[in-house]
Amino acid sequence: MPAPRDPAAGVRHALAPGLALAQAIGRLGNYFNQELYGRPTDLPWALHIDAAHRTARYADVSTYHPTFLYELLWDLGVAALVIWADRRFRLGHGRAFALYVVAYTVGRGWIEALRIDPAHRVLGLRLNDWTSVVVLAGAVVFFVLSARRHPGRETPEELEALRHDRSGPTRPGPDVDSSTEITA
Repeated sequence: MPAPRDPAAGVRHALAPGLALAQAIGRLGNYFNQELYGRPTDLPWALHIDAAHRTARYADVSTYHPTFLYELLWDLGVAALVIWADRRFRLGHGRAFALYVVAYTVGRGWIEALRIDPAHRVLGLRLNDWTSVVVLAGAVVFFVLSARRHPGRETPEELEALRHDRSGPTRPGPDVDSSTEITA
């Protein structure tokens, strides 16, 4: 089997759960800044927003959906999903990252539906929703095509060939006997 064509796939594969965790942690900033909250609600977990941080449309309402909390929990779930799916199905060739993108964009869809902050709209949907739809479609296509072309994980031979391609041909260093082969 030929070497993977995408040398960054392994990096993205390793980063996928960490990116989801980092995004979850980043949502805490929205809590402290009282931003990116959702529609008004009287649910028990509703978030109180100070009058100075409310939108003009809902200036008389004090409790809102904590969309940043929903996204934080969703992102933790995405990280757990990617780790579980990778262990269960031995994802390779960038599919763990594609799964992360698919799961993240699905979550963005329902979270964006709750938000009330001003946003550009195209054909009735927030621009963020359209972006998520396009990115979701691309990730699904990549996931399916990758699974068909390269089932399973990368083999040790593929990884070695990729490593060799990245480092260039092996050549002796200045203090090395020219009969000794060195690989990076």
